[in-house]
Amino acid sequence: MTEVVVVPSPAAGGALVADAIVALVQRHPDAVLGLATGSSPLPVYEALRPHAALLRDLRGFALDEYVGLPAGHPQSYRAVIEREVIAPLGLDPARVRVPGDDLAGGARRETSLAEAGDRYERDLAAAGGVDLQLLGIGATGHIGFNEPGSSFASRTRVKTLTEQTRRDNARFFAAPDEVPLHCITQGLGTILAARHLVLLAFGAAKAEALAAAVEGPVTSSLPGSAIQLHGRVTVVVDEAAASALRFADYYRHAWAHKPAWQEL
Repeated sequence: MTEVVVVPSPAAGGALVADAIVALVQRHPDAVLGLATGSSPLPVYEALRPHAALLRDLRGFALDEYVGLPAGHPQSYRAVIEREVIAPLGLDPARVRVPGDDLAGGARRETSLAEAGDRYERDLAAAGGVDLQLLGIGATGHIGFNEPGSSFASRTRVKTLTEQTRRDNARFFAAPDEVPLHCITQGLGTILAARHLVLLAFGAAKAEALAAAVEGPVTSSLPGSAIQLHGRVTVVVDEAAASALRFADYYRHAWAHKPAWQEL
């Protein structure tokens, strides 16, 4: 059963996960952290700021990126990662990768974009894979930009975003039609190759998708349910996001009695 930790607030969840990342970096200074964007991981990045000196050798690989935004666009995920992770934590920008970033500043030829996923996969493998992958979950149940119907064996590739996802992300743009139609995202197979998955979900709006991912059937119609196939998953949620979980009492019981020697 997936480990679910119910916390009193997003800040408490962020501190808990940040402590796990600090412990990882203390063991492996050049560990590879899988970076997510959106609101869910922000408490983690905030809680890591006091530990910036420890993180100087950390490497990062982001989950996804929009296709079609000009280089430097403030809502590109490269720009978001630079604002929310690289600058506040003092990371070396050269050690943080975003899918398709090897196209930046160059000719965005269709053939280059088509091969960008394969190049990203090769670079991930060369780095030794992801040690801890941060994840959020969308209203459609997507993780990364893996929309419903994504194969559990999928690797990094270009995908078409659903209209629901575009509507959800429109709040970050001046107008809804500015939200790109396409993205490049790590596949579910890529995500499942990480050694530890940590999914964060806060707020009642995430409750149904979260419950389906953790306790529902494993199905490509709910991409987040792929986490049930992984051997080491930690789901960190507040009370509102946990409200639809059938086994919430057991999760609380298991966390309260977790052996001291077990890591997050």
